[in-house]
Amino acid sequence: MSPTYDVAVLGLGAMGAAASYQLARRGARVLGIDRYAPPHDHGSTHGDTRVTRVACGEGPEYSAFVLRSHEIWRALEAELGVELLTQNGMLVISGKGERALSHGIDAFLAATVNAAEQAGVDYSLLDTAAMRARFPAFKLSDGDEGYFDRVSGFVRPELCIEVQLRRAKELGADLHVNETVASFQQKDGRVSVTTDKGTYQAKQLIVSVGPWLPQLLEPELARTFKITRQVLYWFRARDAAAHARFSPDRFPVYIWQVPAPQVIYGFPATGGIDEGVKIASEQYELETTPETVDRTASPQEIREMYETYVGPFLPSLSPVCIKSKICLYTWVDGARFIIDRHPAHDRIIIASPCSGHGFKHSAGIGELLAQMALGETHRDISMFRLGRVAS
Repeated sequence: MSPTYDVAVLGLGAMGAAASYQLARRGARVLGIDRYAPPHDHGSTHGDTRVTRVACGEGPEYSAFVLRSHEIWRALEAELGVELLTQNGMLVISGKGERALSHGIDAFLAATVNAAEQAGVDYSLLDTAAMRARFPAFKLSDGDEGYFDRVSGFVRPELCIEVQLRRAKELGADLHVNETVASFQQKDGRVSVTTDKGTYQAKQLIVSVGPWLPQLLEPELARTFKITRQVLYWFRARDAAAHARFSPDRFPVYIWQVPAPQVIYGFPATGGIDEGVKIASEQYELETTPETVDRTASPQEIREMYETYVGPFLPSLSPVCIKSKICLYTWVDGARFIIDRHPAHDRIIIASPCSGHGFKHSAGIGELLAQMALGETHRDISMFRLGRVAS
């Protein structure tokens, strides 16, 4: 008979890796399962860099998770001698006329300012001239304005997952990779998990499988989530001088409400000119699944991305796309992520890094999930509950 674990964690991406690490730190007997071998590029937690921002225009309630995540990243860096977090600043840009919505929010710059003030973040408001002087890589329109702070920046998702899983394993967690979950159920005060390789028992279960979540939940819960395909692009700078404008000490992470259908966001260059500069937009209309998604960006997509979102705003970048990656958003209308117990099963916790808004919070949320599973917290999670969204 298989042993009974204190907590089983399904999915070892952003939330699952963080939860497994935090559970193992607390001495819990942990089982982690993933259908691939994380870090991998089949879900939502890859792409070399992810924005982290303390002032979240989506709502001030998210700032505490980011701040705690930064503390956890820094502690891991000191312990392991790795670089996970770069705080090179963030610029939010908006302007006159009709602009793309950022996460469905029209006045995103003003919402970011409000979040910064509530979180006690020191920030600056910049006019067009100031932004042109400080950040010459951006081609701005007259009247554009910006929010800038120095505490934001980017994290390295693959490395963050790798080191947390490594530490979880060193602390005693059983991690099963390349193993596919078929089902789970709660019965007689225990949760059982059935995979293609066996059946396991646990006192508590955390389900953090990202875009595979709808496949494992009952239809009434599954329809809460939708999966959308996102494309990440790395474009080559026109020359060495142009590439230098994107160095982390000269170029922040940014979110730009451009006068186009979709917002764009991007990063400084983290390597040489032949590694490109990362930029992306977001779409929430076309749904997909992890099995049916097209994981290749077509030449037409690349051309349209450059002509619509890159060339007009970042002319130092050339049309040469060095690489692209496909990312899956697990999206919920009306929420940025979900943290809740299953409405019918009190030993099953559902955690979804929703709407492309999850990685910056993931280390802090992983800690909260561990505390929930072990009965160590009574923190108010009403803002992130399933019922709030479904109603």
